[in-house]
Amino acid sequence: MKHRILIVDDEAIVRDFISEVLIRMGYAPLAVEDGQKALDYLRRGEFDIVITDMKMPGISGIDLLKQTLGLWPDCRVIIITAFGTIEQAVGAMKLGAHDYITKPISPDHIEMVVAKALEYKTLKLENRVLRREISEKYSFENIIGKASSMKKVFELIQRASPSDSTILISGESGTGKELVAKAIHYNSPRAGGPFIKMNCAALPEGLIESELFGHEKGAFTGAIRATRGRFELADGGTLLLDEISEIPPSLQAKLLRVLQEKEFERIGSGQTIKTNVRVIATSNRDLKDEVGRGNFRDDLFYRLNVIPIDLPPLRQRNEDIPLLCEYFLDKFAQKLGIPAKALSDKTMGLLLAYQWPGNVRELENVIERATVISKNQELKPSDLPSEVSSGVPDFPRGGLEAGITIDGAEKMLILKTLKAHGGNKTKAAEVLGISTRTLRNKLQEYGFSE
Repeated sequence: MKHRILIVDDEAIVRDFISEVLIRMGYAPLAVEDGQKALDYLRRGEFDIVITDMKMPGISGIDLLKQTLGLWPDCRVIIITAFGTIEQAVGAMKLGAHDYITKPISPDHIEMVVAKALEYKTLKLENRVLRREISEKYSFENIIGKASSMKKVFELIQRASPSDSTILISGESGTGKELVAKAIHYNSPRAGGPFIKMNCAALPEGLIESELFGHEKGAFTGAIRATRGRFELADGGTLLLDEISEIPPSLQAKLLRVLQEKEFERIGSGQTIKTNVRVIATSNRDLKDEVGRGNFRDDLFYRLNVIPIDLPPLRQRNEDIPLLCEYFLDKFAQKLGIPAKALSDKTMGLLLAYQWPGNVRELENVIERATVISKNQELKPSDLPSEVSSGVPDFPRGGLEAGITIDGAEKMLILKTLKAHGGNKTKAAEVLGISTRTLRNKLQEYGFSE
């Protein structure tokens, strides 16, 4: 689409000159001699750029600037000014003008200013579209689940999002902690600000302080330039501290101070920097236990735990597995440009019976793998990884955990015993002290075929 450019100047020679430069650039500008005619055109439709003289009879360039931005806030207005009125042109930029051109007018200067104005507008529009897409991607509707435990999570994050309170999201790896954090950010008043993430477990202890607070040039060996930390980068937005339990004790007091006082200093600097950041922390450990063990400050825990959100593991919300499968099947079909595949009843039975130690992330990987490698429209058990298709999942090293039901414990024990004996049902039944028929009935109950 051709960009629309409007030239406004009471001198015909100036209008013609600027028009000729723009035509050489490949544009088809419209030129008028006064502000009133310019407004008539602006009321009929939007222009990408308006180039206007500052001093004209009737409506001045400043008045035209104000009315143009009132009609079309995204329009880039460029002011033409004489050398002696540059201060007025700078004043016009404070009112929203994009740039100014001084007389005598240079063709090169016109080309440069117009090109930069169009580039700025394009980037601004692209950024707006990107933010809209991100907002839609991380809307609450994209956090999938109908289990009662997930409904409670939805209600909590919807209530928490409009606030500025610190949030602690807990849950096993793969339960979607970062997805929830992004949903909170992009549905909060800070959605227009940055979302900055720092994985505390991925950094050596000696680098975490610098990553959080930044450093000055020469603050330590290798600090060849001043660097802003995550708190500065996240100013006006949200800072996600992933795996907060890995923050070393020596830094926990400094982090507590930032949360309480909203200020910090870069390493090697005595200058205090104010910060306006919402902090969301995540942990796959129980921070209360870490406090009890002396690994985590209790005052920092209470400061982070203003709004706690606990994400249940996938094995505790089996009813969500069919919904998640449907979502991932559609997602990868769109990605690959193919019709969405389906799951056979046996395949779904295996997915429902599996313990999912890697939670939703593991399920997503399994569906992606099956979608890519299967030649069939309906995914079979043979399209699944061996630990899923065999019906004998890998179990967490810790064994049974608090909160599991009696039926769940029985199921885990049966499947673990079967795995330990290579799938031999007779031997597994003998060890379990039940008949082979009972074992077979239990396996059918769990969705496993012969």
